[in-house]
Amino acid sequence: MCGIVGGVSERNVVSVILEGLHRLEYRGYDSVGIAVIDETQNLIRMRSVNRVTTLMEDCKSHNFKGNIGIGHTRWATHGGVTKHNAHPHFSHNTVAVVHNGIIENYSQKKIELKALGYEFVSETDTEVIAHLVHFHHIKKHKSLLQSIQDITKELVGGYALGVISQTSPNEIICISNKAPLTLGVGINEMYFASDVMALLPVTNKIIHLEDGDIAVLKLNEYSIYNHTGEKIKRSPVTSSLSALGAELGKYRHFMQKEIFEQPLAISDTLQYLGTTFDADKFGAKAIDIFKQINCIQIIACGTSYNAGMVAKYWFEEIVNFPCSVDIASEYRYKNVIVNHNQLFIFISQSGETADTLACIKHIHELNLHNTLAICNVAESSITRLSTLNIITKAGVEIGVASTKAFSTQLITLLYLSCTLAKIHNKLSKDTEEELVNQFNTLPAIITKTLSIETEMKRIAQDLKHKEHLLLIGRNVMYPIALEGALKIKEISYIHAESYASGELKHGPLSLIDKNMPIICLAPSKILYDKTMSNIEEVLARHGIVYILTDNPTHNLPDCHMNTVIDIPSNTSKYLLPIIYVVPLQLLAYHTALAKGTDVDKPRNLAKSVTVE
Repeated sequence: MCGIVGGVSERNVVSVILEGLHRLEYRGYDSVGIAVIDETQNLIRMRSVNRVTTLMEDCKSHNFKGNIGIGHTRWATHGGVTKHNAHPHFSHNTVAVVHNGIIENYSQKKIELKALGYEFVSETDTEVIAHLVHFHHIKKHKSLLQSIQDITKELVGGYALGVISQTSPNEIICISNKAPLTLGVGINEMYFASDVMALLPVTNKIIHLEDGDIAVLKLNEYSIYNHTGEKIKRSPVTSSLSALGAELGKYRHFMQKEIFEQPLAISDTLQYLGTTFDADKFGAKAIDIFKQINCIQIIACGTSYNAGMVAKYWFEEIVNFPCSVDIASEYRYKNVIVNHNQLFIFISQSGETADTLACIKHIHELNLHNTLAICNVAESSITRLSTLNIITKAGVEIGVASTKAFSTQLITLLYLSCTLAKIHNKLSKDTEEELVNQFNTLPAIITKTLSIETEMKRIAQDLKHKEHLLLIGRNVMYPIALEGALKIKEISYIHAESYASGELKHGPLSLIDKNMPIICLAPSKILYDKTMSNIEEVLARHGIVYILTDNPTHNLPDCHMNTVIDIPSNTSKYLLPIIYVVPLQLLAYHTALAKGTDVDKPRNLAKSVTVE
């Protein structure tokens, strides 16, 4: 969610920090700030409740400079979106702190600090950290490092911190405690950030801090101390990530770019996976783990949860294994039934989703280690924690509303279903050959599906004045309806709800009238006739119906409120969810565009949810 960037260098770090924050804008934020120690050894800052580009202009006009500094994009948790709540936070103009995460016991610490004479000028939990550092560092005369080590014993919660002090003008202290933080090693400069993407313009030599690590950054050196205070050695690795995907190119928005990148993303993912349904793609221990499992538990959030809901149908039909799907923020607080023959699948686009990471740790604490992570970021926390992992090849995804990451998650989950079926002798040779052939045609089918963009634009014009709409689908199309509704809600701010089509009679029909739009997913190979009956129910109540179908002889009623969008057909029913989600992504995008919302940075949302 929040973005953190900081560094110490022989050069002015302001432009580097601001460019890093600019590259983290996709995570979502509502204010931005930067603090540096200037050439006169004074601690100064600039903050804004506008975009990073506005702060860039402010810094330039004020000749804002420094060789050591920290920056932050804030997503409000404690306190509203105001300049005095924006980071970095100061204590007595001596200590500056940037913070990602939540301090759960901040109220208690605030009372204690007020009793010590500290005054608070913000509503945030972060200001507590700044005053605690000041108390230990200045009033108790401890080093900046020792002060940070001491306050970690007082703070409860998950957090990543970057701290500078006027009295220690040549060093930055940063800590990763249940929140990601990465160091960047340059030549005569050191940086840190909450996301590797922020570091790539200046270095690809990185070190991922582990849980509880505290790092001291100086001009030509770094030191790392683990959670016990022991100094440890960690060498940089060369990041394989590229900053190129963060460029908008010819597209108007990143979401549009990423929708149209799906044929390539799917092709790259399929090329990586291969055509033999090979368990080794999931890790060295995969074949042994896959042989012993007899049931599956999927844990994820948001769009990744919807991908898991689709996969449930595949696992139960193709592998004949029972499969449960849970939201990570709920699963981590439920009683886990220990089953050593269960495969736990964790899905996350960023690999830094706090609730999902907490679930992996909890499962491992229960001595359950059949864990598999499906992620789009190779160098992420989820891939380091899980026993097995596989990386989708979606490439960098900037838009908050996930599109190509979702599609590549689906193809990876379908591949996994087939792999498990093959290992357990439930995949016939004929079925395997048919699926491989269908996989190879998928990028071309997605390309053809994208050609219906004009029709989606037209429907978007109908929807832009609507406050509510429904999406319905049966079987595996129900979670695709869930995903379509989520996309529409995320970026157009229309209240969109999805239902299994057969559930209409159990309540939602009461909402249908001449003003209610209903988007119906009606693939010919998935309970088509029953879906048509549900559409008749809606039409009988004068609902405004839009039908997505690959059936060229749909025989629908001749009704002026009835719009049919033809979807490319002649493919396996297992691939239909990946195809049918594309029109819904286009519809969400063009509806948001018609309404004039901020497509790539929707209000109140973040790309990577790194707090509970």
